[in-house]
Amino acid sequence: MPNIKPISDLRNYTEVLKEVAYNNPVYLTRNGRGEYAIIKLEELDKLRATIRLMVQLEEGEKSAREKGWLSADEVEVSLGL
Repeated sequence: MPNIKPISDLRNYTEVLKEVAYNNPVYLTRNGRGEYAIIKLEELDKLRATIRLMVQLEEGEKSAREKGWLSADEVEVSLGL
């Protein structure tokens, strides 16, 4: 169940921060609408790494579509295996 709180609860921010856990962000609302999410730094780092990986995979797939795919033998030769 999402942990949703009004932004005014940040007046007592230490209590709000105690509720933040990995895979369990605290969502803050302003005027009844979602505005912010508080997440652990390790989770933010993982999200950023995932995004970087997805971008690189997309670039690789685009390159393969434009220039052609390599066979397993070609990959082994290029890696010196």
